[in-house]
Amino acid sequence: MSLSLTHLLFLIGTITTALILGVRAGRGTKTAEGFSLGGRSSGVAMIAGGIAGTVIGGAATIGTAQLAYNMGLSAWWFTLGSGIGFILIGTFYARPLRHSGLETISQFLVLNYGRGAGPIASLASSLGILFSAVASALSAIPMIGTLFGLSSTTSAIIIVVLVIGYVAFGGMKGAGIAGLFKLAVIWFTLFASGGVAVVFLVKQTHVVFPTFPWFSLFGRGTGQTFGNLFSLIVGIICTQTYIQALYAASDSRTAAIGAYTAALITIPVGLPSVAIGMAMHISHPDIPPILALPLFLLENMPPIIAGIGIGGLMLSVVGSIAGLTLGIGTMISRDIGQALFGLSRDRDILRLNRGSVLIVTIIAAWIAVTHLDSYVLDWNYMSMALRGAGIFIPLSLAIFAPKRLPASWAVASMAISTVAAIASRLIFAWPINPLFIGVAVSTILVGCGLLHARITKTPITPPPRT
Repeated sequence: MSLSLTHLLFLIGTITTALILGVRAGRGTKTAEGFSLGGRSSGVAMIAGGIAGTVIGGAATIGTAQLAYNMGLSAWWFTLGSGIGFILIGTFYARPLRHSGLETISQFLVLNYGRGAGPIASLASSLGILFSAVASALSAIPMIGTLFGLSSTTSAIIIVVLVIGYVAFGGMKGAGIAGLFKLAVIWFTLFASGGVAVVFLVKQTHVVFPTFPWFSLFGRGTGQTFGNLFSLIVGIICTQTYIQALYAASDSRTAAIGAYTAALITIPVGLPSVAIGMAMHISHPDIPPILALPLFLLENMPPIIAGIGIGGLMLSVVGSIAGLTLGIGTMISRDIGQALFGLSRDRDILRLNRGSVLIVTIIAAWIAVTHLDSYVLDWNYMSMALRGAGIFIPLSLAIFAPKRLPASWAVASMAISTVAAIASRLIFAWPINPLFIGVAVSTILVGCGLLHARITKTPITPPPRT
């Protein structure tokens, strides 16, 4: 792949515009809450931009085209499942979480189960979110390296610099504004390119592709498909980044509508990426699949659209990493720095949040450089599974059936089920979705806790807020 001057000018212009919008939107951010929640005054557009702008990253675009290059329509599940997750959040979780007036998932769990729940929830969620940031970095490093003739390490450094410019100054408000611009760019270029790919496929599919697996949503197998879908839904519900956007809403109704709007934006985005991946399988059967989408733009679209599109792809990666690391930074600063180590000055909390964004971004980029041959979407599915394995059951119980589970059982469930999920994948390498392991262990422990409380008739009161 090579860039013409027109490509380069519009690519740079697209990225620069997003960075300027983000920095200008957040230049008045002086407090820790303003950085992480934008002053709790966000409207529907900002909520949807913050949520969809995070999930529509390298996995939803480059990673989807990569998997579609080899598997076809089943690659759509990432954006389809994410949209389903946002609908469920808007319907069942937005109102109680926004009414709590808190800032993180961990704070909500601490409110119901005591201080012991906070660090466990923060660490488990942060580990899962980190893997999603790795997936986004993994999708961009080969593209940047190929386009500009750079090494993987240099490409990773560029990503880190762009992420810091995207979010470190403006926080949630800056990420939301830049996210809206990014979404407009992605929608325009992806659907224009997807239309070209569909026209090409209509002339070729009857010759090249069998119906299964290429045109089946279950091309990767029914069990793996539903396991990945469950991972997406549970992971999204338990992800600080998306819940943080709900906390930033001006009220609970706005939070719910913002989640629904994000779903409407997210679900269709995977389809043009699928079409492009399949088209490139026909026209370029020997390329690395990770390059299918950017190469299609350069070869088949006018230079102006291609330049904007490549810039949009880079923004999709940067915006996703920025939103994810902002969620981790908020948990580290609030749930660890403030709650555990007693940071009280707003300036110190804000510095810790920004510093965490930088450090986590560097770690994610380093991991991506060492795993360049892996599937982007597989990292995301594992991420969703790990972040929800230990939190989903206790969190849902705290929202829909509070004051029933003793705190000690809730904390034990979060800790043991998270360890079980991590060990099943990273130590034992079991061929089972780690989410199923974690949720099964969590369900057993929570069930034992509920039964114990009922038999002993132990009165359960929420711990005092500290």
